[in-house]
Amino acid sequence: MALFKPAENTTAYLKMALMGFQGSGKTYTGTDTAIGLVQLMRKLKLPMGDKPIFFLDTEKGSDWIKPQVEAAGIGLFTAKTRAFTALLEAVPEAEANGSVMLIDSLTHFWVELTETYCAMKAREYKRASYRLQFQDWAFLKAEWRKFTDRFVNSSVHIIACGRAGFEYDYNEDENGKKQLEKTGVKMKAEGEMGYEPDLLVLMERRMDMETKTDQHIAHVVKDRSTLLDGKEFAEPTFKCFLPHIQRLNLGGRQLGVDTSLTSAKLIPADARDNRTIQRKIALDEIESLLVYHIPGQAAADKKRKLELLRTHFNASWTEMSEVMSLERLRQGYDTLHHTLEGTHSRYHQEAPEEPARDINDDLPEHSAPPAAAVKPPIDTTDVNGIPRFLKRERQEALPLEESPWIVLATR
Repeated sequence: MALFKPAENTTAYLKMALMGFQGSGKTYTGTDTAIGLVQLMRKLKLPMGDKPIFFLDTEKGSDWIKPQVEAAGIGLFTAKTRAFTALLEAVPEAEANGSVMLIDSLTHFWVELTETYCAMKAREYKRASYRLQFQDWAFLKAEWRKFTDRFVNSSVHIIACGRAGFEYDYNEDENGKKQLEKTGVKMKAEGEMGYEPDLLVLMERRMDMETKTDQHIAHVVKDRSTLLDGKEFAEPTFKCFLPHIQRLNLGGRQLGVDTSLTSAKLIPADARDNRTIQRKIALDEIESLLVYHIPGQAAADKKRKLELLRTHFNASWTEMSEVMSLERLRQGYDTLHHTLEGTHSRYHQEAPEEPARDINDDLPEHSAPPAAAVKPPIDTTDVNGIPRFLKRERQEALPLEESPWIVLATR
């Protein structure tokens, strides 16, 4: 199966995000874009143009944009919740029944997920509160990724609004001291959320101090089509983002990223993580084998079962289930299986070949050299019976032929 295929545009749905501070016009701009998108689909006679807009509302914004949507002749369905689980459920529901899904504000779902996690940890550790630790982020990011995968791959237009927050970093001043400074603006959600949308817009409210009038400005932070990248629009409407939308394969097949392919086959199984389950399997096989051959509950049947456990495991059932090793359980099951059914089990291992014995290359007794003769004790006295070591001077004066070393050698 070939990995690469002829290229085609599989981005058929708008994936847009609007971030900004309070009063910057996120909800209004998102609503106007959603209305314009539905009207465009109706003009192109796409089936989704007849479906309502779904609004996942965390700030009561749907109450205020309802007249605007209904004036355009479009239905509006709302769900007012901040639960992250609802965010996961909303995407497939909107995909099946809606034309565009508005999310406002995405920030609340991230906050709810982290706060619920901390509350559960606090209860688990019996504390008044719990602060996120480094190891907690792996779980939270993995949970949030469940949403971003659906955001990218779902067959529904999604416009997500979120609160803006500053990015900070340390910079050295002229005195060499590190100062914490603002370095940018990002959406207040999981840290990598800004990478997911194809069109990312920063909304800003700008005030003219002379006229005391406000103006809403849309800064296009990211546009994958590059047609709008870096541009600014005052009082933005659907038409401002139309060049990006026209590059979509509207009405076509959506495939953001194929998440079905994984690297699971490259990761070896960890036997330590599997042993607990394997022990349960072995215990269940032992119990099933005993019940199959001795199904009764009479005293004789119970006695027979106990005798088999003693014979093949030399332990009680509690010891077997709590402390006995996996290897010993399998070994006992194999011998029990052979006793009851006359054949070995799948855990049977052939006995290893007996190692070759060491060859005895000693000479037989009839070919061995004769044992050395026992040497007589050395005569340490002189001809007069006087110990030689008592008179060193006399020992030194002995003739050579009377030396004890010569006597020993001649003997």
